[in-house]
Amino acid sequence: MTHAASSVRALGALSAGLLSLGMLAACTPASEPEPEPTETALFSSDEEAFAAAEETYREYLAVYNAIDLADGSALDATRDYVTGRYAASERESISRLQAEELSRHGASKLVSFEGQSYERPDRINARICSDVSETDIVDVNGKSVVSPTRPDRYALDVTFIIDGEAILLAESQAVEDESCASAES
Repeated sequence: MTHAASSVRALGALSAGLLSLGMLAACTPASEPEPEPTETALFSSDEEAFAAAEETYREYLAVYNAIDLADGSALDATRDYVTGRYAASERESISRLQAEELSRHGASKLVSFEGQSYERPDRINARICSDVSETDIVDVNGKSVVSPTRPDRYALDVTFIIDGEAILLAESQAVEDESCASAES
């Protein structure tokens, strides 16, 4: 037998052996299933979560204060900051103001932000105090439509949802908070 012929036979035997080994591996039961990834919290402490939520709220408030109700894209302005009921309520409010041809003047200010709880991995609850004393809603004639009994300051309990790396305002509810009414700006 020539050297070339024995090399071909050896190569053929090796190929057949590898093929058989591969077939056996395919027939063996799989070992342990891959573990499901567990959700990890985005923040390592409540303080980090509260600071990030406050930063998000301040950014949201700056964008909201800059909304021009006469602009057709006003509904899109805060899209990166809101979700769920909060987004739906905001859309309804802006749509109503636009339909009634009202305009908003002035800016709301954040007086205080107090983190209440960080429900790992994806929920942050806080109480905010807002000052609206320098804001007004006026009709096409420039007449204010704001109730003269509207308080200058009000408190809201807000819920933020963490979606990936984003922190979004998801819910808010007005609350009576005497400390908000008397808080320093």
